[in-house]
Amino acid sequence: MRIHNFSAGPATLPLSVLETIQKELLDFRNTGMSIMEMSHRSKDFVGLLEEIKARFVKLTGLPDTHDLLFLQGGASLQFSMVPMNLYLENKPVDFIHTGVWTKKALAELKKIGAHNMVATGENEGFLKLPRVDNIQLNPDASYVYMCSNNTIYGTQWQTFPDTKDVPLVADMSSDILSKPMDFSKFGLVFAGAQKNLGPSGVTLVVIRKDLVERTNPALPSMLQYGVHLGENSLYNTPPTFGIYVLGLVLKWIEDQGGLEALEKTNQKKAKKLYDFIDEHPFYTCPVDAADRSLMNAVFRVTSKDEALEKQLVSEADKAGISGIKGHRLVGGLRASIYNALEERSIDALIQFLNEFAKKNG
Repeated sequence: MRIHNFSAGPATLPLSVLETIQKELLDFRNTGMSIMEMSHRSKDFVGLLEEIKARFVKLTGLPDTHDLLFLQGGASLQFSMVPMNLYLENKPVDFIHTGVWTKKALAELKKIGAHNMVATGENEGFLKLPRVDNIQLNPDASYVYMCSNNTIYGTQWQTFPDTKDVPLVADMSSDILSKPMDFSKFGLVFAGAQKNLGPSGVTLVVIRKDLVERTNPALPSMLQYGVHLGENSLYNTPPTFGIYVLGLVLKWIEDQGGLEALEKTNQKKAKKLYDFIDEHPFYTCPVDAADRSLMNAVFRVTSKDEALEKQLVSEADKAGISGIKGHRLVGGLRASIYNALEERSIDALIQFLNEFAKKNG
């Protein structure tokens, strides 16, 4: 029996996707071999790759000014690759700081170039996002950098700054394809697959094609977006199995009715959980209501009794509710409610939380 998996990542996958993987594991599309055994340069895999790219374009309306890359190294490598490829000398990056993941990205940026901190949520403990209208951007910046959803603190941008001619770069690892998105407004978007797109090991990069012209050709080939773009993500052996699963997830999104339908489902799931937390005196959510994430709901026992929260996590595990322990840096509780998490899991969590409060309130 499958548990209710609220893990922050790697996260739950759609059951139908897992069943398809199981069915095709030994024989992919009557080739007589597993996708894991197939050459990445074979016509079958290259055909699959093009099929996946076409499905992404159809789902998102991605303009032909942009292209897709399937890379490795996770968001952590992108923290370095972005400035290596996009930083322009004497043009500091406009940086928006909203938590741990932007802190890590900033540490890598500092090794390569300068930045201007144009907005930060640090004074509010990252529990509230800067207001978009208050962000003053430099029209001569190399690019503007931000993270769209903050898994640890449970905040998510609902609107994005208008950066005009300056490329907007966003880490969307934890909310990509959770709702419709106009990718034409971004110069580059990257996302680790292990939350909304598939298994760990694949990093999806959406890049405006003209930006590859910025890259210093002296940069090692593996670190150049242009090299990967020119080779259709096949410069080296890509994570073929992960790409295959990512394609199945895109098909699953189509079957749900597309991104508009998925957004409505995600809003419904999140509202149900946040309403319960807000209305129950035993629990509290510390995040500003306007900035709450649809992907990662952080909350606490109102008394902030850490021993009681530890007991709650332990009892939840025994009840088949996994992954609700808060991140080690902030403690408390967290329910990651990505695309594939079913509403029945929200209902099970609410029922458990309600019963725990009755016993311990």
